[in-house]
Amino acid sequence: MLASINPLLLKSEWMHTGDIRPYVFVRPENQIEQPGTRHKLDWFQFEPIYKNPLDLKELPFAEAIYQIEWKSFGHQSLSIPRWTFYDCAAMPGFIAGFAGRTSKLPRKILELLNYSDEHEWCPLSLFIIIPTMRKGEWVAYDLCAVNSMLPKEEQYYGLGFLSKAFGLWYANVEQCSGMTQWGSPALKLHSHYGHMEVIGSYAPLHTHAKTMTYRCEVNTDCWEKFYTRENDLAFLEKYGPTNLVIDPTSEESMIELQNRIQNKEGPFYLSALEIAQKNLKEKLTIYKIKQDNS
Repeated sequence: MLASINPLLLKSEWMHTGDIRPYVFVRPENQIEQPGTRHKLDWFQFEPIYKNPLDLKELPFAEAIYQIEWKSFGHQSLSIPRWTFYDCAAMPGFIAGFAGRTSKLPRKILELLNYSDEHEWCPLSLFIIIPTMRKGEWVAYDLCAVNSMLPKEEQYYGLGFLSKAFGLWYANVEQCSGMTQWGSPALKLHSHYGHMEVIGSYAPLHTHAKTMTYRCEVNTDCWEKFYTRENDLAFLEKYGPTNLVIDPTSEESMIELQNRIQNKEGPFYLSALEIAQKNLKEKLTIYKIKQDNS
């Protein structure tokens, strides 16, 4: 019997029937001890489906994950090669997302993923996190969902956001770092898991140099703002705007901020509400910790 549904999640009605459930795709040695105990949250009420990526029987499920990943990022030259998925995700990391009961899914999704209805569960999203050498810090490596292949009226509301939220919650992640490209819609999503510190504004080591690297202390209070679009009063209390901006269309702007980061003029932060309200190509205000809070 399900507990009462959190009102914030009413728009994500697909979560509440039991026909779409979280999955955990991780080898037995990497299973999380006491999952979902660090962050107090009542969002994920169904027991996750567990799958072992080293089990040959799970190959069809993995192939469908590949389809989601390739069709989401292939056109950006960001899709993951198979060996990278195995060596850098399945072996050291934690893979999670949501899966739908195959018998209940639209035929269109099964065809898009080249998935047989003989399997009980079909993946609908993918989130990868990898633990770092720094205790408590994980790197968010990949996030995608079938929504990117579907017209808006057929999408599962909040699927991508909730896939990352589930992974962070289940794996008891304390601090999350990650990478995304300036001007990408993904920035609107990634900025809602905790106050976003910019630890790198330019990354020529990356395939796409115009990549920003972020870090946040995972904070479920920020997750609620993704749904409510309310001002984050805790952010405004702790951080103040500077006279600096970042221009998502200007490589010069990115390099300038990167030099300031390297000169230890930060730490620098971005406002999730400002990111949500602005056009992807608009300049963003750079924030710093207020002096009386430092």
